[in-house]
Amino acid sequence: MNPDPLRPSPAAPATLGVIIGRNPTRLWGMTSTERLNRSLKIAGVKDIRSYDRLGDFAGGSVLIVSNDWVFDVSIIKGLATRPNTVIIDGETRRAVAANVDAAQLSAAIALIEHGAGSLPAEVQPLSAEDVGGNYNHELRKKESPYLLQLTPETLAAVERRMFSGSYKGVTDFVTKFWWPRPAEVVTRWCSHGGMSPNQVTLIGFIAVLISFWAFWNGHYLLGLASGWLMTFLDTVDGKLARVTLTSSPMGNVFDHGIDLIHPPFWWWAWIVGLVAYGTPTPYADLALWVILIGYVVQRVLEGIFMSLFDMHVHVWRRFDSFFRLITARRNPNLVILTPFALAGRPDLGILLVALWTALSLVVHAVQILQGLVARRHGPLRSWLAA
Repeated sequence: MNPDPLRPSPAAPATLGVIIGRNPTRLWGMTSTERLNRSLKIAGVKDIRSYDRLGDFAGGSVLIVSNDWVFDVSIIKGLATRPNTVIIDGETRRAVAANVDAAQLSAAIALIEHGAGSLPAEVQPLSAEDVGGNYNHELRKKESPYLLQLTPETLAAVERRMFSGSYKGVTDFVTKFWWPRPAEVVTRWCSHGGMSPNQVTLIGFIAVLISFWAFWNGHYLLGLASGWLMTFLDTVDGKLARVTLTSSPMGNVFDHGIDLIHPPFWWWAWIVGLVAYGTPTPYADLALWVILIGYVVQRVLEGIFMSLFDMHVHVWRRFDSFFRLITARRNPNLVILTPFALAGRPDLGILLVALWTALSLVVHAVQILQGLVARRHGPLRSWLAA
């Protein structure tokens, strides 16, 4: 038995997607039609047409969307598997999208495009949140999906909301608090300039290599400048992919592979570069092993937590989300290293990173133990999904 009448068991995606109306307003370098096409394809709808090109379509479930609105992709994905559903905008009370049988196609289009007529009683009116949910598992945040009217006057507000919606809810404090405004500007430049997320990632990868070379040779300020550029571009490429709906399996592997692999190589190069810089430390080998082992084991512990409890450790409790802001990952470590490099003591900076890595590792180990204890009273549930 399904416990939630608003969330029926998933059905196969709609057979046909129909985009009605024309909207010349461009957002993030795309027309509304281009974005809706991408949204429908992500939702598994393979046959997509405009209303004037329906041709000989004879039967099946039809997903109808209006070009005058911008839909969070979660709404399209949810609606694609919910036959006999119409989405009503909460403010205007207008029907803006529907998933109906082919026999109801004309009536649904008239209702969405002109507000005329009605649909059979079995077609259930729901809100965007009913269909799209209010917890984004991929981005680890509790947030209502956006449904926004697209006009030249609303464009700026629509793009701001879309960019905000592309941000992870749980991440490090640099990404969460320092980068949003400049990243929005650069993401807009990239989207209107036709740059792909993979091109941005490639520039970031070049910056990774420059930082490695610079740290290895004791050129810490150059390496930090290149490293901070990389961390910024690492924010931009993901946001660009999400607002333009251009994520790809290859891009995900490229981006996340770089993120996963390069940090320990940076810290290794930093320690090697201490000799060239003139501040060698007798604790260099110990610091290196603490950082490398701590980094690997911390990632393993995160995977163990996911395997045991079917959720990211960073979204379990409020404390876990807070600790993700400062845990010994790349960006917080760079925050530690930068002032020490500017003060001419990169040796002290890397020793502090080693200490923080060890402490963070202890916290992650305790989180697993606490999870095992808490599971005795029932499955763990994220505080964000409550």
